Amino acid sequence: MSVGVIEGVAEAAVSVAKIFSGMISDWVGRRKPLVLFGYGLSALTKPLFPLATGIGTVLAARFLDRVGKGIRGAPRDALIADITPGPLRGAAYGLRQAMDTAGAFAGPLVAMVVMVMTHNDFHRVFWIAVIPAAVCVFLIMVGVDEPRLTRPQPLGRVLLSRADLARLPARYWQVVILAFMLTLARFSEAFLLLRAENVGVSLAWTPIVLIVMNAVYAVFAYPLGKLSDSWSRRGLLLLGISALIVADIVLATASDAWVVVIGAGLWGLHMSATEGLIAALIAETAPTSLRGTAFGLFHLVSGVALLLASTIAGGLWTLLGPAATFSAGAVFAAIAAIGLASRRLR
Repeated sequence: MSVGVIEGVAEAAVSVAKIFSGMISDWVGRRKPLVLFGYGLSALTKPLFPLATGIGTVLAARFLDRVGKGIRGAPRDALIADITPGPLRGAAYGLRQAMDTAGAFAGPLVAMVVMVMTHNDFHRVFWIAVIPAAVCVFLIMVGVDEPRLTRPQPLGRVLLSRADLARLPARYWQVVILAFMLTLARFSEAFLLLRAENVGVSLAWTPIVLIVMNAVYAVFAYPLGKLSDSWSRRGLLLLGISALIVADIVLATASDAWVVVIGAGLWGLHMSATEGLIAALIAETAPTSLRGTAFGLFHLVSGVALLLASTIAGGLWTLLGPAATFSAGAVFAAIAAIGLASRRLR
């Protein structure tokens, strides 16, 4: 229950930052400064971890890192839409998801190797983490541009008004509702770790389930995103939701470590088939001048859903056990699939 609440609150806080940064990027007509500020803030926190002498510094650094993630999220997604031709947006968001997940996969592996080579010198691990963070900021400064033709016009008034909300079409809200239901079905990945431990995997080896999930996610995100540009997007989303339903059933009935690993792989397949595609649909259904706001609202709704999902998952686990948690996820996913089958997104 504690894991569910902590994970949900953390992600919900990030989502709140995303809606404000998204609206501001529309209001000032610029994406890059906010993207740079968000990544820069996270990069500045990296040296605080090895320099920390107490828990207070670590907590402050972690909080600022999450705020940075929230600030950059919506403007970055809107900028991708601004600079990508419409027929290639599925591939673009798939590539972004693949690169993001590849980093999430490679980072812990590098950390483990360094820990082994340096006899658990975790301070050195944290110092090494400063390098990719700094490179990221440098690349944004010198390699990212906002083409004048795709830059939205400043709104020059309040960040969000009723008129702005009215300009967001019904198809946009359909995608947001779908994302809400999917997030209810896809609670925090921390529960995959708990499930691995629950079936007898030693604590030191439980991260293997996240490694498998991220590996599958990274491998399939770009090909499936590219496929969405030429194939039925509703069909691909249904395929991804089906993978989540099967993953939940596998994890609900798992009795040994290998079954949990298979479930984690199916979970990653679901993410690769849905995450980038939903982002592409948000970009396509929102007006250009409101893309930042649209992504901010989408992330806010997703954050609220994740808070609810993780809290519900933790409560069910505490009261009824892991089978109830993953069975509930399968039910929510099935409801999302039924709703999607009755609507035409493309």
